Amino acid sequence: MLGIEPEASTWRPTVDPEPNPHALVPDGGRVAILRALPGRGDLLCAVPALRALRRARPDVEVTCVGLPETEALVGRYPAYVDRFLAFPGFPGLPDRRPDLKAIPRFLVEAQARQFDLAIQLHGSGAVSNLVTQLLGARRCAGHVEPAGTPPDRATFLPWHEGCSEIRRSLRLMAHLGWPSDDERLEFEIAPGTVAPVDGAYVVVHPGASSAAKRWTAHGFRDVARALADQGQRVVLTGGAREAERTAWINESLDGRGLDLAGRTTLDELAATVRGARLVVANDTGVAHLAVAVGVPSVVVFTRSDHARWAPLDTTRHRVVPGSARRVVSEARRLLAAGELSDAA
Repeated sequence: MLGIEPEASTWRPTVDPEPNPHALVPDGGRVAILRALPGRGDLLCAVPALRALRRARPDVEVTCVGLPETEALVGRYPAYVDRFLAFPGFPGLPDRRPDLKAIPRFLVEAQARQFDLAIQLHGSGAVSNLVTQLLGARRCAGHVEPAGTPPDRATFLPWHEGCSEIRRSLRLMAHLGWPSDDERLEFEIAPGTVAPVDGAYVVVHPGASSAAKRWTAHGFRDVARALADQGQRVVLTGGAREAERTAWINESLDGRGLDLAGRTTLDELAATVRGARLVVANDTGVAHLAVAVGVPSVVVFTRSDHARWAPLDTTRHRVVPGSARRVVSEARRLLAAGELSDAA
């Protein structure tokens, strides 16, 4: 058998597929958004696209199709999402072992909603485009790998590596007729929420849901100690599963730190981040939360895709590899810049 590689597809999307966006989704129509990724940051990075859709088409009903555990987080965006449909997973999709018995019931419910458009905001489309088509919408949209075959040339764009997740999604929205250059992330903290810490402090968040995104505890310990030696009060944050890691780091600070891991609600965590002078974190939800609430950050990228997930503002948010020296250096620069800004 000859080792001949198949010729890559040379398809190109149709330019200006819908000069009249109302032809794609009628007045008062229904739109489904497939975003079944598990992390907080995954949803935060989709907010600009959701906002673009809502601003252009305030008349449509938007349903987010997502993992059950993300329903409460999606519910924080009533301005952009009207309904939620729990997704049981699907064979071939990572992040969740599918509930095979629940899939037929899920598809019946999805198809009963009679969506006018289903938008795939769930990666390159290798499997997620099939899921999107099975939702039963009149039209589908999303991304497809360059060598793949788009379900609809007018409403799909080629997926290219090395792109920002935020800008990629906004580019798709513009292609569908809903352009926006608003790249801001949003997270509204519940009124009356009080952070469990006050005064001046820096947040160090050493955990991440994925081991591939998790820098070493020793690295975060060295950073926390260097910041404490500089006179910074260090607040350690994380979930209950990260409490052992944060406790070990806090023990090395000799009373100069505060360990809040497993002791905050999401709103309290966000309020803690908002009150910080600086956040040091892995490529995880807290890093995106810092962007959303406007706090400078140093984000440690080890094996995750920095081109896709790194903050867009490279002045206030610095991306570094797993080097304590580099992290501390960037942290000091951002803290000094903040002091100059406060003095101005």
